[in-house]
Amino acid sequence: MNDPLPPVSPRHVLAAAKRLAPSGLIRKTPLDPSLPLSATISADVFHKLELFQPTGSFKVRGAANKLLRLRDEEQEVFRRGFVAASAGNHGLGLAHAASALSARATLVVPRTVSPAKLESLWRYPVELIVSVGNYDVAEADGRRIEAERGLTFVSPYNDVDVIAGAGTVGLEILADLPDVDLVIVPVGGGGLAAGIALYVKSIAPRTRVVGVQSEASPAMHASLAAGHVTEAEELPSLADGLSGNVERGSITFDLCRRFLDDLVLVTEADIAEAMRHFLREERLVVEGSAAVGAAALLAGKIDLTRTGVARPRVVNVVTGRNVSEATLRAILSPPEAGRNEA
Repeated sequence: MNDPLPPVSPRHVLAAAKRLAPSGLIRKTPLDPSLPLSATISADVFHKLELFQPTGSFKVRGAANKLLRLRDEEQEVFRRGFVAASAGNHGLGLAHAASALSARATLVVPRTVSPAKLESLWRYPVELIVSVGNYDVAEADGRRIEAERGLTFVSPYNDVDVIAGAGTVGLEILADLPDVDLVIVPVGGGGLAAGIALYVKSIAPRTRVVGVQSEASPAMHASLAAGHVTEAEELPSLADGLSGNVERGSITFDLCRRFLDDLVLVTEADIAEAMRHFLREERLVVEGSAAVGAAALLAGKIDLTRTGVARPRVVNVVTGRNVSEATLRAILSPPEAGRNEA
């Protein structure tokens, strides 16, 4: 029996790209060769630099696509306004899009939100609520506000429009490097991984797509291993944007199970080393959530031989730059002084 059609397809990604291109809300980001990583791992590595989006993160793609579609197709829903829960970057994307499109937005962030992201959020004309708990608590608060006020909840991952918007990263990768052998994607709730993987595997099926998640918050990894969405213990992580459990019934679970070739875990030490690599070797400020792909490559967590190519062409999606000065100082400290802070 054939598998049912997925809820998001390349057609949705193409529609998102057509919608986003003239909006001015996002940028087509560069695909830059990484000489340091290429020399280190004997592969031709390219960084897809989503950190150059106007909000410092890829998340603006999904949020902008959602609001643009509703503005054009469901004006009454658009007029009522929006609410979202976010560890920071999704909130920034929604705030940016809502501000540009004159839409009302309420954002709920966890108590543990990065100070750098919170400071950026305060600059937008949106209602900002700091939850008393972690991301899961913030999401529950957002859902309550949705019901009480009649707003539209914009999930950071469990939403067709958000996934399709994120999938435009994959579209741009294949446009710039059609013969890519491996694409590496950070994974939290799975919106970016689902969007990129479904597009890349549909258009270039021989290309491997591998997700990377932090050991400190491995919800998608645990869910794929269990065969169903399950909760996982959430510990403090440098990759705060990937933290939190996967919403039950999330469409990203089935999409990741169907289209991802593998999902690997990295440690906090791996992530810190990758952030140091970006600063010292590539002269880029990269947040922990965006560094997990490089962390997996540097730590040898990805089997490059499975591409079937002697020297594979690898694209590492670098998702964001929104990291606090305190975190950067901590990871750059000598190991003895900085281990506890990181």
